[in-house]
Amino acid sequence: EVLTLLVLMYPLLWGLAVHLHSAVTGSYIPGTHSIAFVSCLNEQIAKDIARAIMDKKLAAYVNILPKSSALYFWKGELEESTEILLLVKTRTSKIGELSDYIRSIHPFEIPEIISLPIDQGNPLYLKWIEDNVPRD
Repeated sequence: EVLTLLVLMYPLLWGLAVHLHSAVTGSYIPGTHSIAFVSCLNEQIAKDIARAIMDKKLAAYVNILPKSSALYFWKGELEESTEILLLVKTRTSKIGELSDYIRSIHPFEIPEIISLPIDQGNPLYLKWIEDNVPRD
């Protein structure tokens, strides 16, 4: 029973420990923020998704990168297309909600949503992300 309670409380306790450590030391905890990569069919869809993400305050910053060529397998066939890539900067704790939201509005049957934790960066920029994306 105690073990079950500890397992259920672990995410909350870990989050509190991270915030306490960061507040006391003033240092960045690697992985607190993430970059999500989202591919889009065209520039208009990319802008619409980026604006929707920002309106929901699920990110502090979204880059919309220009067209790139893509090769991929879809339903057993090799496909080739052009895509627009979004780079979404947010809190790692928001990745699940961000991913769910993007899947709900993205026109692709299986949208590409991949995230990587930010290991290091400009502390002032990382603080700015934190200040602009509300906590859970």
